[in-house]
Amino acid sequence: MNALEVQLPQDISVEEARLLLMVKLFETGKLSVGQAADLAGYAKPTFIELLGKLGVPVIDYPPEELEQELNY
Repeated sequence: MNALEVQLPQDISVEEARLLLMVKLFETGKLSVGQAADLAGYAKPTFIELLGKLGVPVIDYPPEELEQELNY
């Protein structure tokens, strides 16, 4: 596994930075929700709840596909 060292401003905690990095890596498809939760230090259900609070969808389903599924 790769490591990253970053100098953070004093008003940003390591935990907050780790969470936000994992959220972004999940959002861009680089990590699964389980991988991101684990690396952020949260249980999967808690991480999913945090994603919701941050406005990040857990399931990225294009609207046209959802409509097709609902009409199927």
